[in-house]
Amino acid sequence: MNNSFLDFEKPIADIYDKIQALKDIASESPELLSQIAKLEEEEKNITKRIYSKLSTWQTVQVARHPKRPHTSDYIARIFSDFDELHGDRMFGDDSSLIGGIGYLDETPIVVIGHEKGRDTQEKVKRNFGMPQPEGYRKAKRLMELAEHFLLPVITFIDTSGAYPGIEGEERGQSEAIARNLAVMSELKTPIIVVVTGEGGSGGALALGVGDHVSMFEYATYSVASPEACSSIVWRSSDHAAEAAEAMKVSAKELIKINVIDEIIKEPSGGAHRDYAAAAANIKSSLIDNLQKIGTIEINDLLERRYQRLITIGK
Repeated sequence: MNNSFLDFEKPIADIYDKIQALKDIASESPELLSQIAKLEEEEKNITKRIYSKLSTWQTVQVARHPKRPHTSDYIARIFSDFDELHGDRMFGDDSSLIGGIGYLDETPIVVIGHEKGRDTQEKVKRNFGMPQPEGYRKAKRLMELAEHFLLPVITFIDTSGAYPGIEGEERGQSEAIARNLAVMSELKTPIIVVVTGEGGSGGALALGVGDHVSMFEYATYSVASPEACSSIVWRSSDHAAEAAEAMKVSAKELIKINVIDEIIKEPSGGAHRDYAAAAANIKSSLIDNLQKIGTIEINDLLERRYQRLITIGK
């Protein structure tokens, strides 16, 4: 289990510390094993209770957990023979967005996703998961490659948003995002979207047009971050929790208004506690939905995609 705890997880952290302390001396005192087992069961029950009634703001915190699995973690556990492809053939490569060709069991696919990085050096290299225009143009190139070879496209969304700096604006950030929306709307191959962590602003939407949109139980998806919304409405970021509630950023709210089609369950306590189980849940969803979508004739699929988009919010 990952032992990086959020503020509201203090009861879990307290029991975890007790378990670790007992484990340190259990080799010399085997009679402690039964006590450890009881504490581990208590930890599971408390975790389940806390996570059964998270507030929207607490869900935002879980979606941003520093140890939450990233796209590279899912690729390693879900797909085989993955070959990463680089560059947009216009300006350069963008490490904050990764993509390539692999296999979902026996099915060849193109997978694309945001990558935030783990340690400081990698976060800087990945630009903290905030793509620049060349990242989205790379994604577009891979989508068009998928269409040419009739490969399904799977996208993983996990970004606070597209890079907002002047370099991105100079190279056409808004045009790159808009172009992706247009291309994905008409792409003649199945597209499955999975929101695994933060789904922030147009930076997320540039990978978000699909035939089926799934979302992890404790992920978020919104037009802007709660802090940004708070700053706009209240002229202060101090009301971020209220903003998150009003914006309906959680999966349980978004599925009610047809923004997403499916909520994927996470391991007890969040995906960061069990990477393998989290990846297995995503894989099961991908296989099921790809089989269903794969039976639809392409023109019907495009019409279905269009209807899905225009009914969002109804």
